[in-house]
Amino acid sequence: MAVSSALVSVAWLSEHLDAANLVLLDASMAPPGQGVYAPAQIIPGARRFDFDRQICAPNTSLPHMMPSEELFTAAVQALGVNTDSQVVVYDHLGLFASPRAWWMFKSMGFDAVYVLDGGLPAWQQAGLPTLQHYSEAASAGNFIARQHLSYIVDKTQVLAALASPAVDIFDARPSGRFAGTQPEPRPGLRAGHMPGAHSLPFSAVQRGGHLLPPAQLAELLGEPRPIICSCGSGVTACVLALAAEEAGFTDVAVYDGSWSEWGDPHLQLPVVSGAL
Repeated sequence: MAVSSALVSVAWLSEHLDAANLVLLDASMAPPGQGVYAPAQIIPGARRFDFDRQICAPNTSLPHMMPSEELFTAAVQALGVNTDSQVVVYDHLGLFASPRAWWMFKSMGFDAVYVLDGGLPAWQQAGLPTLQHYSEAASAGNFIARQHLSYIVDKTQVLAALASPAVDIFDARPSGRFAGTQPEPRPGLRAGHMPGAHSLPFSAVQRGGHLLPPAQLAELLGEPRPIICSCGSGVTACVLALAAEEAGFTDVAVYDGSWSEWGDPHLQLPVVSGAL
């Protein structure tokens, strides 16, 4: 089951769906303001990876922050993830929430994790079967998380990066929210963007739920150098992280708090509002 990309196709998944070491995870999340995700159709064999309400840091006002090594270990062992597993993650919108799960696994030291290109819509468009229930792991897994701190950054590190011309910061929110001309879906946040950040909406790196080819991604991202990806709450920032990896970037981090933290008026972090 060799894979040379961070992505797998629906054809590949269909062919390997019954492989003994494959763990398929539904990492779907409802967009902000649209309630809680309720699955209607599920790819056979999939288990639920809920990073929005379960596999996330407790006791914080920020949404779905990265959990501790211990919490992540317990959660993925319950899902049957072993050190020799191959994990495939997907979501119900194509490429929206699944890259967040992919990035979480990678940041916790698990590299054999892949995103289903096109997600559930591509699976359905191919005429492949779905179910209405999740599967359960036959036994607990043995993977133990060891977090790579370089994959996730906080507001202090972002502030330092804003002062460095050697680091690019990309914002995955829609251009209107970046410009401050459209409201944030989470109430109480300031409008605008970080000074010096670049607008790259997560929709711009994909077409029809499929990631663009590496050459096109490289053109959008520009010169290869360290980048930090941000968004509304650290989810679609991971779509940009996925795009950067496919484009050959090797120094990529995700700002976990993203605009849910940066836009908090009480923190008084620098914000630019107005035209792009």
